[in-house]
Amino acid sequence: MYDTSDPRSRLAAAAPTVTTAGAFTPAEIGRYYEDAPQQVTDRSKTWMTRGQAIVVAYTEAEPGVVLERTGQIDEYVLLLPDRDKGAEIEANGERMTVAGFSLVILPPGDSRIVLPEGGRITRVFSAQSEDLNAACANAGSFSAEHPRIPPFTPWPDPVGGFKIRAYGLDVPPQKGRFGRIFRCTTVMVNYLDPQHGPRDIEKLSPHHHDDFEQGSLALDGSFTHHLRWPWTTNLNVWREDEHPHLGAPSLIVIPPPAIHTSRGMEAGLNQLVDLFAPPRFDFSRQPGWVLNSDDYPMPADG
Repeated sequence: MYDTSDPRSRLAAAAPTVTTAGAFTPAEIGRYYEDAPQQVTDRSKTWMTRGQAIVVAYTEAEPGVVLERTGQIDEYVLLLPDRDKGAEIEANGERMTVAGFSLVILPPGDSRIVLPEGGRITRVFSAQSEDLNAACANAGSFSAEHPRIPPFTPWPDPVGGFKIRAYGLDVPPQKGRFGRIFRCTTVMVNYLDPQHGPRDIEKLSPHHHDDFEQGSLALDGSFTHHLRWPWTTNLNVWREDEHPHLGAPSLIVIPPPAIHTSRGMEAGLNQLVDLFAPPRFDFSRQPGWVLNSDDYPMPADG
């Protein structure tokens, strides 16, 4: 359900497919402003939260911190949200200096991220690396797979092969386009257009996803996430509505088929980033929505 001014109102409405089989699962929440970090060094702190298909690692670092992955099995995304804090990146023999306020896609294999000015960064992975899954604060929530999410399937390899790819986030809003969307073989990131001031309560967007989860990363401001699970014929699986108010930085992973919408709450900047694994077909089918679609093709049956 979208207001007519919302670009998502053009998406084809999917027929409801909620079944009575299986219990509903709760949202997963990481309050990085008050929770203990999962990885601590003398110059950095990293908080890690996962969903069924996605892992998010949020880091606050002092200048000179190095973050490495060895033998990474698939692509992952790096978010550099601060304009004055870039990164020096190495991957499989390739080197690149990236300015702040950028999104970077790193290839499988060995990679090294140097943060000369430190800052806050986010890495977004698929949940295909067992060491990352185990390091998450909520790893126990996924001791069994959640039944309403299908097995993870990566999207086709990028044009020209795997390599470091960097994209500036300084993309102005455009009428008819929803946010600033980028995809790779494993994840889709929508760095939403900035919201200044509280969201209009008469133009919310309650909707649901039948078979994929949504991660919503708050980088600035605060958000109330309104959640409602459907009623089915089985009263045992019903869940109460939830309305968590989360400051920044924080992450909520919203499971299917919860109806959800988020409200920016602060008088200043409220910045939300939506995360999906694998990429979404419906967003990808909209002309001009995915800003790097020339680099990453859709599956043949998309």
